[in-house]
Amino acid sequence: MHKNFVEELQWRGMIHDVMPGTEEHLMGAMRSAYVGIDPTADSLHIGHLVSIMMLRHFQLCGHKPYSLVGGATGMIGDPSGKSKERNLLDEETLHHNQNAIKEQLSRFLEFDGNAKNAAVLVNNYDWMKNFTFLEFIRDVGKHITVNYMMAKDSVKKRLTGDASEGMSFTEFTYQLVQGYDFLHLFREYNCTLEMGGSDQWGNITTGTEMIRRIANGKGYALTCPLITKADGSKFGKSEGGNIWLDANRTSPYKFYQYWLNTSDEDAAKYIKIFTLLNKNEIEVLLNEHSEAPHLRILQKRLADEVTTMVHSEEELHNAISASSILFGNSTSKDLKTLNETTFLDVFEGVTQAKISRESISKGVEIIAALAENTGFLKSNSEARRALKENSISVNKEKVEEGYIITESDLINNQFVLLQRGKKNYFIIKVV
Repeated sequence: MHKNFVEELQWRGMIHDVMPGTEEHLMGAMRSAYVGIDPTADSLHIGHLVSIMMLRHFQLCGHKPYSLVGGATGMIGDPSGKSKERNLLDEETLHHNQNAIKEQLSRFLEFDGNAKNAAVLVNNYDWMKNFTFLEFIRDVGKHITVNYMMAKDSVKKRLTGDASEGMSFTEFTYQLVQGYDFLHLFREYNCTLEMGGSDQWGNITTGTEMIRRIANGKGYALTCPLITKADGSKFGKSEGGNIWLDANRTSPYKFYQYWLNTSDEDAAKYIKIFTLLNKNEIEVLLNEHSEAPHLRILQKRLADEVTTMVHSEEELHNAISASSILFGNSTSKDLKTLNETTFLDVFEGVTQAKISRESISKGVEIIAALAENTGFLKSNSEARRALKENSISVNKEKVEEGYIITESDLINNQFVLLQRGKKNYFIIKVV
């Protein structure tokens, strides 16, 4: 007896549409399901996390997950939810992206080949590359009518939208290629379920239709809701763009901050979707949070869980330490533990001035560093006054008039953090 996968997703708010009979089918034996991932970048972003978590729960319920990297479909571009045709990628780029994506997926899915339900990564380019156009339209295209394809929402929206630029034949046939993937996996691996976002329902059901018409089989479909934010802004985006799973694209500090800054309403929804905490644990957290929302218990636990899962426990601790630097009683030693990316992320938007390495090696007197060399303060007299008030810090530590900034003060061998009062920061960058 397998754990009820549909029931698990249901209470987590992760089901939008499910084909009748899916739940019973999954309770009967170990089944295989897949999710398609678009390899247009060499990293996944948090928009992909919902479908990855679906595969994770699927595996935890005793079933076998397949992750399909769309090497072939990535060369075409999916029209679902798009208003324009996307740029196409070359084979070398797609191959690089696939390897990077597999590495990220291995943090969520167990790919160990010994387990019966070990995850498998497949690439649809492998079975599409030798298909000729004539073979495809003969063996696949003839089974699906244009009327059927035109009825799909993803197609209708593109053809009837006010600002519609129409739709290329390439994009129109996308659902046939995705549908064929499902048929191929059904035949080769007895894969009976495809999952994805609710915008994929049309493409997924084209696959179930092909399985019915061409293979005389039965395929199932399940989609999750598209994640939204309560304030109407787009989930997974920040001012700098996507929130990526790759630490080089989005630092663990920024990643952690994204979840930490979630609204109460969103945190209550996301903690069910993006963590593996069980129902009881989540109910306890929701109760604790409602009694003392100012403590942001829900947001902290959400940020902790997701950052650990995507990066590591060590990176989580680093992100928490970095977060406390702006608000806590941190020291020069704490600042010097930050790498360059995290330092610049923590002090994003803080004004910088450049000073030569030669002058730092000789030593820069604090008044010059505050005023004439940087313009942080307007004049030497203002700098003296601030020093007398004991309101000036270098790298979070109070200094007095006569203090000399030297190379020993450098953070990452290039930055010095000046501060007046609690919130007025300035960065010296040594060049």
